[in-house]
Amino acid sequence: MRILLAEDDLRLGKLVKHMLEKEKMAVDWVVQGDTAFEYAMYTAYDVIVLDWMMPVETGIRVCERLREEGYQRSILMLTARDELCDRVRGLNSGADDYVVKPFEFVELLARIRALGRRGGLQLKADTIRVGDLLLSRSTHLVKRGDREIQLTGREFQLLDLLIQNNGHVLAKEILLDRVWGLESEVTPNNLEAYVRLLRKKIDFPGEPELIHNVRGIGYKLEVTDVQKDP
Repeated sequence: MRILLAEDDLRLGKLVKHMLEKEKMAVDWVVQGDTAFEYAMYTAYDVIVLDWMMPVETGIRVCERLREEGYQRSILMLTARDELCDRVRGLNSGADDYVVKPFEFVELLARIRALGRRGGLQLKADTIRVGDLLLSRSTHLVKRGDREIQLTGREFQLLDLLIQNNGHVLAKEILLDRVWGLESEVTPNNLEAYVRLLRKKIDFPGEPELIHNVRGIGYKLEVTDVQKDP
C-alpha cells in the first residue's frame, strides 16, 4: 500500500512514517500543503493522510482542491481539532475519515487499512505490462516485445515510477525525490541524462516512443492500455 503523509510536525511525521514502513507500506512524507497537493496529483496513492494545519495550504484546502480536481482516492484528516463542528467541516471538505490527535498508532493503522479496502485498492502487482513493455519487480526483468532490456538500479526505479503513473506527467522534483531522495545532490540536469539513457534502451528505431518530455514540467510514459498480471 502506498501512503502520502502530509504532516509538518517533524517528530510526529518521522514517527508515523517509520511505523507505517514497519507495516510494509511505502510512505512519502511532506511537510507543506502545496507539496502534498502536487504529490497527490502526480502519484497514485492508496490513502492520503492530511494534517489539518500545515504551512502554505491547510489540509482542509488541499482536500477541497483535490476533490475539485476529481480526485477519487481515500483521504484521512489528521488534526488536534476535536469539536463536532471541526469534524463536520473536515468531512464536508471531502475527507473520508478523521483521526484526532493525540491518537494510538494502532487506530491510525486500522483506519488507513480500512480506507484502502474501501477503495478496492490492492498492493502493487509484481508484473506490469504497458503496451509491449513488461516490467517485473521481483526479478528486475524489463522486456519490450521479445527484447530483454538491461537497466541499472536507478534506471529501473525511474521506469517503474513512470509506469505506475502511465499517462500522467511527473514533475522533475518528484522524480528526483522519489528515486534519489531529498538529500541527494543529483540535479535536474543529471535527471535529464538518466532519461536520455533510459530512452535509448527502451525505444529502438522503428518503435513508438514511450517516454515523453513535457516542457517546463517533467516526463510521462504515454501508453493508453495498462494490464497488470495477477
